[in-house]
Amino acid sequence: MIRPSAIERALHGLVDLHCHSGPNPLPRRFDHVGAAADGARLGMRALLAKSHHHNTVMDLLAMRDRLAPLSTAVYGGIALNNQVGGINPYAVEMCLRMGGRCVWFPTISSRAHIDHHNSGGGFPKPTIPLSLAQVDVRGPDGALIPEVGRVLDVIAESGALLSAGHMAPGDILEVFAAARDRGIRRLVVSHPNFVIGSDPAQCQEFVRLGAYIEHETSMYDPEVAQARWSPRQLLDWIEQVGPERTVLASDLGQAGRPMPVDSFIRVGSALLDLGLPEKDLGQIVRVNPSYLLGLDD
Repeated sequence: MIRPSAIERALHGLVDLHCHSGPNPLPRRFDHVGAAADGARLGMRALLAKSHHHNTVMDLLAMRDRLAPLSTAVYGGIALNNQVGGINPYAVEMCLRMGGRCVWFPTISSRAHIDHHNSGGGFPKPTIPLSLAQVDVRGPDGALIPEVGRVLDVIAESGALLSAGHMAPGDILEVFAAARDRGIRRLVVSHPNFVIGSDPAQCQEFVRLGAYIEHETSMYDPEVAQARWSPRQLLDWIEQVGPERTVLASDLGQAGRPMPVDSFIRVGSALLDLGLPEKDLGQIVRVNPSYLLGLDD
């Protein structure tokens, strides 16, 4: 077994790019302050608060007095679902110019997500009635709509992180190619094997455009009721894509699920037990996500 000091060393200073803290229309276990306070157990450097429904920067500004004493920094962003007007450059402009660090292209409003949900994939239900509408990045002619370019211009201006959200692989490739042409250098694809439906070979195409491939502890953690794969499969992904282009995040915060820190410890320990070098675990939980959030600029 790996000694506790090894996992503590590997995870110290980690950055979680995928934390679903609240407030949110979906049931959450803790708010952004609670997430940051718990992160102190591992010396977590920072986390990115994600909502499918709203701009989390405004939450953080309202909580700044409560967040100020905490050692874990919390950053926000905006997901381009129908609740914010879809591919809305005006909403992106406000978010990023008020301190946002990430723009997620459509997640729950993407065609891929809606198809997955309708086929029985399942997803938490909001606590209030909410309408869901599909948000497309292409027009009837198959080309990217002009609003995509305007959103990318704002991202390029701020140096923010561009996430593929839950888009299908073909849409990711086209949006990322347009992003690269605008000089955007922080790109990430989350859970490629969930909803998106991408394999390691296809992920190499994303990597060639400058992307990092993010996996979530929640999908490999045996303590998560809906965990989908084993840590061995996660290690296979890391070996095929390479630790230099892999990120490990939690995708946790939902009511009834483990705390992110505990999940990082379990999955990180399993990876070390399987033979992943300690330096490589540090690369995927600390070095790569720190770069993507621009923490060392």
